[in-house]
Amino acid sequence: MQFLDHPTRNLFFTGKGGVGKTSVACATAVKLADAGKKVLLVSTDPASNLDEVLGVTLGNLFTTIPEIPNLIAMNLDPEKSAAEYRERMVGPYRGVLPDAAVVSMEEQFSGSCTLEIAAFDEFSRLLGDPAATAEFDHVIYDTAPTGHTLRLLTLPSAWDGFMEQNTTGTSCLGPLAGLQSQQKIYQESVKSLSDSTLTTLVLVARAEPSALREAARTSDELAELGVRNQHLVVNGVFQAIDSSDSYAVALQKRGAAALNATPERLKTFPQTIVPLSPNGIVGIDSLRRLGTTDAPSADNSGGEGVDNRLDGLPSLSDLIDELVAPGHGVILAMGKGGVGKTTVAAAVAVAIAERGYEVHLSTTDPAAHIAAAMNDERLPNLSVSRIDPAEETAKYSAEVLGKAGANLDEQGKALLEEDLRSPCTEEIAVFRAFADAVSAGNNKFVVLDTAPTGHTVLLLDSALAYHREVTRQSNEMPEAVMNLLPRLRDPDFTRVLIVTLPEATPVHEAAALQRDLRRAEIEPYAWVVNQVLSPLPITDPLLRQRQSNEQKYLREVTETQASRVAIIPWQIQPPTGLQGLRQLTHSEIDTSRP
Repeated sequence: MQFLDHPTRNLFFTGKGGVGKTSVACATAVKLADAGKKVLLVSTDPASNLDEVLGVTLGNLFTTIPEIPNLIAMNLDPEKSAAEYRERMVGPYRGVLPDAAVVSMEEQFSGSCTLEIAAFDEFSRLLGDPAATAEFDHVIYDTAPTGHTLRLLTLPSAWDGFMEQNTTGTSCLGPLAGLQSQQKIYQESVKSLSDSTLTTLVLVARAEPSALREAARTSDELAELGVRNQHLVVNGVFQAIDSSDSYAVALQKRGAAALNATPERLKTFPQTIVPLSPNGIVGIDSLRRLGTTDAPSADNSGGEGVDNRLDGLPSLSDLIDELVAPGHGVILAMGKGGVGKTTVAAAVAVAIAERGYEVHLSTTDPAAHIAAAMNDERLPNLSVSRIDPAEETAKYSAEVLGKAGANLDEQGKALLEEDLRSPCTEEIAVFRAFADAVSAGNNKFVVLDTAPTGHTVLLLDSALAYHREVTRQSNEMPEAVMNLLPRLRDPDFTRVLIVTLPEATPVHEAAALQRDLRRAEIEPYAWVVNQVLSPLPITDPLLRQRQSNEQKYLREVTETQASRVAIIPWQIQPPTGLQGLRQLTHSEIDTSRP
C-alpha cells in the first residue's frame, strides 16, 4: 500500500458500506505496528465489525491487541453518544411542553445527521486534542467525517446562538444546537484534517462503478474543504485462476471494465490495488496477508466448507407468488447504496407485470438504464417514472428557504442552506415525491426503489402530530399525506423488501435498517440477498472459497434476521434490460456440484 511508504500521523479511511474499509484500516494498523510504530486504531462506524476482524472485544477504552502489543484499538459508539446527547437536549422540556412537541423534538435528534455529529464529537476529542494521543506515532480512523458535517461545523453562524432561536431546520440545526462549548476543539480537528503533513484521507472502493463514483463524490466534497492529501485503494480486485470457469472470467472482465472507467478525478491520486482475498479478512494473520497475492492454487478446490453450504434457499421467483397475492399494493425495495435495490425493484415490477397485473415502477436510478430499456421493449401494463433526487431536493429546499429563511440575516441563511444539504433533506424531499405514487396502490401495484427510513417516517409522524396538537385540526393536510403513514404501516397494503449482500457490513447495515423500520412500526416483509455465489457451479478455487465464506452471513440472515428470505445468484451478464431483469426471477440455473 503506497500510502505506507511515508505515512502521515493521522490516516482516515472512508468508503461506502461493504467496500472493505475496516479491513484495509486494520491491515494498515497491523503493518505499522509490526514495523515498530505505536498505533491507535479507532472506529466510529455504527455498523463496525472491528471486534470481529481483530478478534478482540472492544469498547470506548484503549484496548491492547494481545498479538501485537504496539497496537491499541477502541470502538467508539456514536449511537450511544447520540442517545445521551438527545436526552441532554430534550430532557429539560419533558413535562413542560405538550407530549406531541417532545416526541417531535426526540425524532429531530434521531436522524443520521445527529449520528454524524455524535461520531465527529467522539473522534474530535482524539484528533483535536494532541495530548489525548501523544503516546502514539499514528492514529488510524476507520470512519471519516462527511463533507456535510465538516461544512456545518466550520460555518461561523453555527456558533452564534442562531440554533437556539430558530426551529425551522429539517435535520441538523437541532442536533448542532448544544455543541457551542465544543467549538474550539472542533476547529482544531478540522484544521488537522486539512493539514497534508498530518493527515491522509484514504478512499476505499471496489472495482465497481457505483463504489468508484461514490469515492469520487466524497473526494470532491472533502477537497473543497481543504482535505486534499488523498489516496485511492481499490479493494477486492479479482483475477481468475481457472480460465474455464465462466463466472470467474466474467467477474474479472467486469472489474477490469470498471477500473478502465474510473472517474478522472480519482486517476490523479496515488493508487493501491488490493487483490480479492480468498477468505474473509478475520484475524491478525489474514490482515498481514491483505494486499498479497497468495491465492489458492488451481489444483486446490479451496472449498471444503462449500459442502456445508445452505441449499434450497428460495429464489426471487418464489417470492413473486406471495407478492402478487393481494392483487394490488405497494412494494418498497430498501437497502444501502450498491446492494442492488434498484435492480431488484425493476425485476419485481417486470415479473408482476408479466403476470397480467398493472404495475407502476418509480425509480431513482441515476443512469436510468432500466427505464430506457423498458421504453425500448414496452410492456403494455408496466409504466415507469424516474424521481430525480437532485430536482426534488432543489424544489424542496427552495420552498423551505422561501418560508423559513424569509426573515433571516445572511449568517442565518448560510446555516439554513447548509442544513438543507444534509442527507436527511434529500430523503424527505424524495419521500414527498413518492407520496402520491403510494396512493395509487389502491387499484394497482406500485414498486418503488426509494423508500423512507424509519427515522423519516417517524419525523413526519411526529411533525404531523405536533401540527394537530397546535392547530387542533387536520383538514389542511393533503389526503395523500394523511393516509401515507397508515398505508406504509399496513402489511396488507405495503410490502418492504430489504436488499443486501452476503457480506458482513451489508448484512449488519441491513439489520440496523430493519431495527429502524420496526421502531417506526413497519415490519419488513422479506430480505433479498443479492449476488449470492452458493447455488452456482463454480470451479475457480478463489471463488470456491468465497462461496464457502458467505455461508456465515446467509445463516445470519436466515436464522436471526429475516422471516422470509429470497436469494439472487450472481449473474454473468449484468441484469440490465428486460431480458436481464427476467433472469433474476427465473430459477433456470445449473446448480450441479463441480
